[in-house]
Amino acid sequence: MSQSYVIVGDGIAGASAAETLREEEPDADITIITDEGEPLYNRILIKEFAKGKLPEAPISIHDESWYDDRDVDLELNTLVTDIDPEGHTVTAHDGTEYDYDKLLLAIGGTPTQLPVENSDAEGIHHFWTFQDARDIKEHIEGADNSVVIGAGLLGIDLAAITAAQEVEGKYLMRGKAWWRYALSEEGAEIIHEALRERNVEPVFDSGVDHFEVDDDDRVTTAVDPNGDRYDADFVGIAIGLNFNTEILGGTDIEYDNGIYTDEFMRTNHEDIFAAGDITEFHDLILGDRAQNGAWGSAKEQGTIAAKNMVDYGSEEFRWVSSYSITHFDFPFLSFGHPTLGDDHVEAKYSDTEWRRLAIKDGKIVGGVLIGDLSPQTKYKKLMREQVDVSGQKEVLVKQDFQLDDLEGAAAEQ
Repeated sequence: MSQSYVIVGDGIAGASAAETLREEEPDADITIITDEGEPLYNRILIKEFAKGKLPEAPISIHDESWYDDRDVDLELNTLVTDIDPEGHTVTAHDGTEYDYDKLLLAIGGTPTQLPVENSDAEGIHHFWTFQDARDIKEHIEGADNSVVIGAGLLGIDLAAITAAQEVEGKYLMRGKAWWRYALSEEGAEIIHEALRERNVEPVFDSGVDHFEVDDDDRVTTAVDPNGDRYDADFVGIAIGLNFNTEILGGTDIEYDNGIYTDEFMRTNHEDIFAAGDITEFHDLILGDRAQNGAWGSAKEQGTIAAKNMVDYGSEEFRWVSSYSITHFDFPFLSFGHPTLGDDHVEAKYSDTEWRRLAIKDGKIVGGVLIGDLSPQTKYKKLMREQVDVSGQKEVLVKQDFQLDDLEGAAAEQ
């Protein structure tokens, strides 16, 4: 009898799992259930669409024929509301039950809402789905001024969208630097200056106390905790994700901020796996639990999960993720876990070239490169091989760093 696989979520993790399952088990029954109304699209490129740099067509990755060609049942606009691990079923919002032999949860998250007055007003946007990008593009093209809240990787996308659409903007940040957990003020100032050049002004030690609206409940003003007022007929909010763990209620699937998995992407239930944003996986490189839903990481997790759904223990997840930003005249890349570690080293080489490495227990666990991305391969190699670089921090940030600059075993290639 053929195996029955159910995948909840049609992001890159879920779609990659389906593709791998079909390759591994040609006769299996495979079903993907998603609450979105369209098949897989490129989350990386939706910002370019909202900026007006790309049409819709290149954003879509799969059309419905892709699933038909692989004999994968795709259930769109379907929200899973209940999981029964003992009965091996999931239940959708309309009461439909789906039986499974193996289940993959690739359910991601939803944008965190800003808990202030009028945060649901017309003209206030979150940025996560393709439909969000469509709504943002439609609105920003007619806007006069904007406010962006959220000093992270999605927040910088929103700021870049307002800049590309030539809308004057204020970028409100709680601290004194953009992405302050990964960048020092010196490194972040490169980003700040690039924003200013594009008519987006960073505002530090700020945030939003409440929004003001007009008689039609359209946003007009953002008021920060200091009482400063910022005109805004467009507001973008990106303050994080709430991971979709509510469907785990009533089960004994282990989770905290995300679903716990081992290095094979399996949960505490032998027939239930997880992949993508939702996972708190055992990171073999970090030696601890980690959560990373970057596109490449999520894609690999989906593939690894599928292989282990077919043959548990066959392949472990060992990955150094990367995230690049292409909004400016200089490149930007983060890799691994740049916000973690118990030590760090950084260096600035010019007005647009800077790098920082996060170190834990003497080993590189992540970093940020601005301007020159050429060292990334060497740093990732040191990460993957868990090379001890204790006492050699300054060597690591030599502008022309080479692996054989390191002493002893670290120099082995």
